[in-house]
Amino acid sequence: MREDVLDRMRNLRLMIFDVDGVLTDGTLYFSETGAELKAFNARDGHGLKMLKESGVKVAILSARRSRAVEMRAAELGITLVEQGSMDKGAAFERLIGRAQVSAAEAGYMGDDWVDLPVLARCGFAASVPEAPDDVRERVHHVTRAAGGRGAAREVCELIMRAQDTLERAIAGELP
Repeated sequence: MREDVLDRMRNLRLMIFDVDGVLTDGTLYFSETGAELKAFNARDGHGLKMLKESGVKVAILSARRSRAVEMRAAELGITLVEQGSMDKGAAFERLIGRAQVSAAEAGYMGDDWVDLPVLARCGFAASVPEAPDDVRERVHHVTRAAGGRGAAREVCELIMRAQDTLERAIAGELP
């Protein structure tokens, strides 16, 4: 990985993740009663928890509003959550304000055009292989793993490796 990208990851104090297409595979499930269901990857969840334990704040930013996201965030101990805002740029500003970090100290992982304002503003930008060309061409890293299939875990491990906390996490030395 390029040294300038590693430097961006070393400076992160907050990592923000989109939901549909990043923490999930982007498929939307609806029950007969209209309830929305989402499938989250356990390894991705563990990666978010490890990243948080390593000292990097973790947040979720989604244009959609979903009770399933609220439940998953609570299960992972993520309190920085912005849902239901099509203006992701404004939601990003609220999150970095709440986290008390600069845009350069914040990373974002998104997968579609609505994510471009945040991907352009943050210090470290990541996406998934399924993202449109216009998105993949504008980020610092495109994962090997697919959205909802380990992509978030991959980014968490990359950040932790850049910050020299991954080996401590593997050894169980983090809180």
